[in-house]
Amino acid sequence: MKAIKSRSQLEDTVSKALWREGYRFRKNDKTLLGKPDISIKKYKVAIFIDSCFWHGCPLHGNMPESNREYWKKSS
Repeated sequence: MKAIKSRSQLEDTVSKALWREGYRFRKNDKTLLGKPDISIKKYKVAIFIDSCFWHGCPLHGNMPESNREYWKKSS
């Protein structure tokens, strides 16, 4: 999972909304603990966005095509 560099639609939506409101931020800042999805150092804010995949949402989540047995055991 560490090698996957994709962004979720939810992360893009939040990022665009923050930018429109005038908040300037960093994405996936490696200098902060946990490498948050969005961080605003000026306000000492770290935002972690967990999509439906990680919560196992039956409506929006999806099962990965590769290594299905592993993911079935994990959920």
